Amino acid sequence: MKPARRLHALSRRALILLLPLPLALSGCGRNRFPSYPASYHEFAYISNGAANTVTVLDLVDLLQDRVLQVGRQPTGLAVNPVRNEVYAVNAGSDSVTVIDAATNRVAATIDVHRTPYFIDVAPDGKRAYVANSGSNTVSVLDLDKRREIAVAATGEGPGVARVAPDNRTLVVSNRIAGSLSVYSITDSREHPLQLREAFPGCTGATDVAVVANSAGEPKSGSKAFVACSGTYQVMVVWLAASADSWRGKQEPSLQHDHLLCILDVGKTPTHIAVKPDGGEVFTTNFGSDSISEISTWTNEVLGTYMIGSKPSRAVISADNSSLWVTNFGADSAAMYSIDDGHVEASVRTGSHPDSIAFSADEHLLLIADSGSADVAVIRTQSKDGPTLFTMLPSGGHANDIVVKSFHAKR
Repeated sequence: MKPARRLHALSRRALILLLPLPLALSGCGRNRFPSYPASYHEFAYISNGAANTVTVLDLVDLLQDRVLQVGRQPTGLAVNPVRNEVYAVNAGSDSVTVIDAATNRVAATIDVHRTPYFIDVAPDGKRAYVANSGSNTVSVLDLDKRREIAVAATGEGPGVARVAPDNRTLVVSNRIAGSLSVYSITDSREHPLQLREAFPGCTGATDVAVVANSAGEPKSGSKAFVACSGTYQVMVVWLAASADSWRGKQEPSLQHDHLLCILDVGKTPTHIAVKPDGGEVFTTNFGSDSISEISTWTNEVLGTYMIGSKPSRAVISADNSSLWVTNFGADSAAMYSIDDGHVEASVRTGSHPDSIAFSADEHLLLIADSGSADVAVIRTQSKDGPTLFTMLPSGGHANDIVVKSFHAKR
């Protein structure tokens, strides 16, 4: 579940919205955009909680493709890594909407349980997991059959479910209980999830990041980093290695889940971003206007740095060099240089920027503005540095944004 961090202020659009879209896309700048083959498609999907819709943006032509009616109060979104599907969780109607990305049509609706918020998809694209905050459960979805196949009990107020990279473990943060539940993922039809362990002591547990062990072996274990949003801390939990893995054989103690440490970061950590190389994670500390850098090797806070007003979410570039952060309270996005340790750029957005995503090749950064019903489109690579290129319309109270790219079959 998202923390209560919405600031009820008057929504306002950026001045650029007053320009016609064709004018915003004209000029020599557009000529320097990447060229794509006719078969290439790329779309951004934005869940609009106040409008009960998902907005679809065409990222090749940079225009709104369509608006899809989904369930009530859509919140979290997820992309299937192996098929052209996107999933929207409907917190107000206890369901998940399946969107066919090839046609951008609603393909199915899957019923889950009370007040779901977020969804995660397994690396093989066959299952998805939805934490149901209102019923203290997690739903297991069969994405081939498009139906719920199992339900497992969690702690009180589950918010986020995450699948480990090896697809052997699922972790669920329990906001009200202040805990983390750890499950084994099995092939059993009757019991696809088996509770292994629960770890208390993380007040207001919200976002979770799971980082594969540095050994590189698929079954060598992982670590879960949990944002304790009710405090100023992050919980770090070792997730068990397989008994037949190198680590399991050499160090049998690592075959068991265990608490590694609880780290002090800034106040009210809300989101955890993972470097693509897995070496560090960064927290956005909403209550102290800062970010914290954590080593995943040594489980130490390497530093906490001021970033802007009420930082909400973050994303890291594929080359591990840049961290982009949405400053919810400043109507801007900041680019922090990880190598140099300072803010290199700040770009104006719409009102209350929140969720954030790169385009597939990262030449665009997309920021959903929850207060002004639009998406800020930032060019990340230009002679003048990162710049706001245009604003595209979304819907009321944007909750999440994801990107899906693919080549259409002939």
